[in-house]
Amino acid sequence: MEWKELLVQVEDIHKATEIISTKLKKPVIIENKSFELVSYSSSFEDFDQTQQKTILSKKCPVFIIDRLKKEGIVQRLERASYPIRVHPIEDIGFRQRVVIAAKHMGQTLGYIWVQESEEWVEEEDMDFLREITPYVGKMIYDLHKKTKEKDNQKDEVLWNLLNHEFATESQLQQEAALVKLTLPERSSVVTFSVTDSKYLYMLDYLERMVRKHKQEYRMYFVKSEYQLILLVEAEAEGEALHKAHKFIERVKEEVGRDDFYYFLIGIGNEYKTISKVRKSFLEALEVIEIASFLGPRPETMPREFSKMGTYRYLATLYEKNSSDEFYSEDLLKLMKNDQEKQTDLLRTLETYLANNTKGKQTASELYIHPNTLNYRIKQIQEITSIDFQDFNLKAYLYMELLLLNNVDSYYQRYQNTNV
Repeated sequence: MEWKELLVQVEDIHKATEIISTKLKKPVIIENKSFELVSYSSSFEDFDQTQQKTILSKKCPVFIIDRLKKEGIVQRLERASYPIRVHPIEDIGFRQRVVIAAKHMGQTLGYIWVQESEEWVEEEDMDFLREITPYVGKMIYDLHKKTKEKDNQKDEVLWNLLNHEFATESQLQQEAALVKLTLPERSSVVTFSVTDSKYLYMLDYLERMVRKHKQEYRMYFVKSEYQLILLVEAEAEGEALHKAHKFIERVKEEVGRDDFYYFLIGIGNEYKTISKVRKSFLEALEVIEIASFLGPRPETMPREFSKMGTYRYLATLYEKNSSDEFYSEDLLKLMKNDQEKQTDLLRTLETYLANNTKGKQTASELYIHPNTLNYRIKQIQEITSIDFQDFNLKAYLYMELLLLNNVDSYYQRYQNTNV
């Protein structure tokens, strides 16, 4: 039986890889279009440094991909219907090899890499590669399709977990086992949304980041039109929350500080039973709802539900104040002074209270000299009846300040009710 006929009869891409490698008597690696490892020949171990990295990390190193693009090799593969020879790139440990794009229905699905050592691939074997490429492309396509179907099934189990759509925990574990999903015993839910629908595209960017780092942080995720929800696994107490914060900081670094604040982020409590996942999810949603109500306050509002404190009651306070047409006379006086004299006393007061009336920390955050801060505090005390020794009053004022999404709107509503 000819080698091509033998390969056509197999459906497993790993067996196909071994057949190609045996026929060519050379190490073979098959990658998908994203240069992620699909299969490699185990009968030959003489892989070069680059291929060893690909096998270990399950993906071709980024600097190799960039170099191949820079050399025009990836572009050539897209156009060519035949194998091309890539000469050694010694400075990155890349030995000479032959590569051909594996295509299906006219689309490039992946690549077949054949490492050449002492002997080159002969013309006869080049023809063999060209002839079997469509079959390999179809195998990669079928593998991707199966993986996608499994991912959809896993998503369904996770959605049901978040919404408590299982009769018992044992039923949940059975459903998860059917789709080969191992659910964590200890975990925390982190939910991402955006401040406005025009920034929904950022959830797509975030999804790519999660796919890239999910193994490192041990995360499961599901995505809806308006949210991306992470289930962060932990073994020790506090580990899930620690990893959640580390990943959030990584997101900030990758997207940039300005774009990062288009995200609304909520972190639910960490629980040690799978039955509490929905509780953690609802806690994360509550954080997001409050953040959306208050408007973006980059580093002021905590993202952890456990640290929300009085933030949880701000919506209730707002409704009470609105129904009673209540306004803080002290804050109104500061607003009026800021408008008429171009001062910045209202923001100074909020920052001062947020820092628990610590002068040095407040001055640093406002980028002003401590003497300037002292002068402003003195002005605030002269204009208002605020007693900074009264803890109850300070707590109340801080909550009122948090409700000021729009100072002009607050002042205008006050004027309208007093016409």
